[in-house]
Amino acid sequence: MFRPEIKVLDCSIRDGGLINKWQFDDEFVRATYQALNEAGVDYMELGYKASPELFDPKDFGKWRFCRDEDVKRLMDGIEPMTQLACMVDIGRVSEKDICPRRDSPFSMIRVACYIKEIDKAIALCNMIMDKGYETTVNIMAVSTNLDREIDEALTDLAETRIPTVYVVDSYGAMYCEDVTFLVKKYREALPGKTIGVHTHNNRQLAFGNTIQAIVDGANMLDASVFGIGRGPGNCCLELLLSFLQNPKFNLRPLLRLIQERYIPLREKIEWGYIIPYMITGMLNEHPRIAIAFRDSAERDNYVKFYDTLVMPEPDEVITRSFKK
Repeated sequence: MFRPEIKVLDCSIRDGGLINKWQFDDEFVRATYQALNEAGVDYMELGYKASPELFDPKDFGKWRFCRDEDVKRLMDGIEPMTQLACMVDIGRVSEKDICPRRDSPFSMIRVACYIKEIDKAIALCNMIMDKGYETTVNIMAVSTNLDREIDEALTDLAETRIPTVYVVDSYGAMYCEDVTFLVKKYREALPGKTIGVHTHNNRQLAFGNTIQAIVDGANMLDASVFGIGRGPGNCCLELLLSFLQNPKFNLRPLLRLIQERYIPLREKIEWGYIIPYMITGMLNEHPRIAIAFRDSAERDNYVKFYDTLVMPEPDEVITRSFKK
């Protein structure tokens, strides 16, 4: 499928950092950027911007904070084609953490929020746009919201100058029918705005659901190298580029990157389709319970995990935790 207005954003380091607290070394991140640059990917989301006083820098890698000086040093000597993006969470960043666009290596700052925070997201986007950046609103966990809540949020967003709003399948719970329903709802409520899609692979549907969103008119597409991301990961970037019939994309640099960097990394940290994540996706649950289970002594006792969620005892309902 070819539509010239389609843009692809790689979220490998940002979403993948949720696995290892963004402790990717500079060489790995630089190699990823170089490959994306050669592959013709439109944006690379490098990580989060966050106020350092809210997080202990000793516990997190530098891509939890995306300091401009770190990014400029990393990109030194590379002729940039792929634009840089980062993400901010409501309440975890302040205005002083974001310099004017003219002084920054970033061109886009995306705002992640839950639907109850949509007013705060709009205010944060206004500040970001006033500083000269592109921006998006990524409404997380929308599969848990009522129609009325979604409609009210979209009505508020329609009155803003925010250019792009994302359908986000945070829990990997959606089928293609759900994607169609939401993309069409967003398009009808937000005329003139770009609709984006961010999918998770709990039920092996991230790629298929992204294709469905394209068919339904989404033009901003998230994906990650080899599907890296928290829990089951995201739509695989290499699959997405092979589907999009745009001659500007070049698959070969990504295949080399996967071969040389991501396969070895996959042997050290875990992501991808695994039964506990399938179960949380099926139940429309946050993957944190599956992540805790995979870090326990009973990590491969899938029946116990299923029974705990589907037929929990009273104490398990309260704690939902697993002993290491």
